[in-house]
Amino acid sequence: MSYSIMIVGVGGQGVLLASRVLGECAMRSGQKVALSEVHGMAQRGGSVTALVRFGEEVLSPLIPKGGADLIVGFEPVETYRALPYANRGTLIVTDVRPLVPMTVTSGNETYPDVETLLRGMREAGLRVIPIEASRLAEEAGARVTVNSVLIGAISALGSFPLQAELLHATLISSVPERARDQNEKAYQLGRKAAMNGPG
Repeated sequence: MSYSIMIVGVGGQGVLLASRVLGECAMRSGQKVALSEVHGMAQRGGSVTALVRFGEEVLSPLIPKGGADLIVGFEPVETYRALPYANRGTLIVTDVRPLVPMTVTSGNETYPDVETLLRGMREAGLRVIPIEASRLAEEAGARVTVNSVLIGAISALGSFPLQAELLHATLISSVPERARDQNEKAYQLGRKAAMNGPG
C-alpha cells in the first residue's frame, strides 16, 4: 500500500514547503517516505513540481504516469499540465487564481479560461476541489500562506490517509513563530473551504 501526491506550481509559491510538511507528517505517522523536487526555473517564476510518496511499498520517489492519488495545484495551468499523472481515482485540489506568466503579459501568448480548465479536469472523470487559496491567504493576512490554505484543504479530505491533527501540528511547527497566527488562520480557512465547497 502506498499513497502518491504531486504538488505543482511556480517558483516562490511555497510548493516545496508544502511537500516537506506532508513528508514530515507521513514520517511522524510511521510511514516510509520518499520525496522528490524538480525546481526548474523556480527563482524566475518557472514551473515547480514536488512529489511525496509514502507507505510500505514505496521504493522510489517518482510517480509514474497515471499514478497520483492526489494532485495539489498552486496554479490552475500547472494543475492542468499535471493531468497525465492522474487516473479515475485521483483527487485534485487546486487554487483557482492564475499566476500569469511573462509570455502572456507581453502579448505573445494567451492564458486559458480557468473555468474551461476545471471543466476539462471534470470531464476526464476526476474529482476536482477548486479553492480560492490565494484570496483566502490574503484574508489570513499574508499571500505567502497559500500553502497553509491548501494543506488545510487537504486535511478536510475524508480519503486523505494522514490524521488531520498531525498534519496541522506538523504545519504549525514548520513555520516561524512570528508567522504562526497567520498560518493557523490560513489553514482553518482552507479546511473550511474544502468542507463547504464543491467536489
